[in-house]
Formats: sequence, C-alpha cells, structure tokens
Amino acid sequence: MAIVYEINKGVNRSLEFKGIKAQYIIYLAVGMVSLLLLFAILFIAGVNTYACMFIILPAGAGLYFTVQHISHKHGEHGLMKKAARRNLPASVQSRTRKIFIQLNQQSHEEDKKTGRNTTGI
Repeated sequence: MAIVYEINKGVNRSLEFKGIKAQYIIYLAVGMVSLLLLFAILFIAGVNTYACMFIILPAGAGLYFTVQHISHKHGEHGLMKKAARRNLPASVQSRTRKIFIQLNQQSHEEDKKTGRNTTGI
C-alpha cells in the first residue's frame, strides 16, 4: 500500500485574491467593513435605503478599484518600501572625523575581547 502525498506548490508564496496581493487584501477588507458600518449607521439614522445604496455602492467600487490599482502598481512589498524610502535622509553630513575614529577604536577593542580580527573584512 503506497501512501500518496499531495504536493503543495503554493508554499512561501504570498496570499492573492482576484489579483490583489498580500497586505492589500487587509486594506480592502477594512474598507469594506467600514462601508458596511456606514451603511448601517445611515440606515438606522433613517436615510432612505436607495440613498444609502447610492452612497455605498460607488464608494465600494471606488475602494475596490483603488486597492487593485495600488496592488498592481506597487506589488507585494512596494508600498512598505515607498513608506520606508520617505523616512531616509537625503544626505548625511559630518564635519569631523571624530565619529569614524571612535568607531574604529571601538571595533578594535571588541576584536581584542573576542579574539577575532574583523579589520580585513
């Protein structure tokens, strides 16, 4: 009797739903839940059902197409990379060499303690 194992070919691949990848699925889900809550609030407040639908349906379609566009434009990790790139400084300036000399002395002292030589790296 041979045991048949199924091969999972989706291991280590990102989650994808209808072309929307990774964290964008969460953005879409949060947006849809917020639209559902908005519909409930409007309905309980006494707004006409057709007026609620006139507000919620275009907002939902706009949310879906916006998230899909961003997902295709930036890819799986692109939006996080874009946000991280905004936090990088344009340049780093140093008027003295003191910080680099101190770094070299600290690494030399650490090499003495551990017995390793990392200066040639």
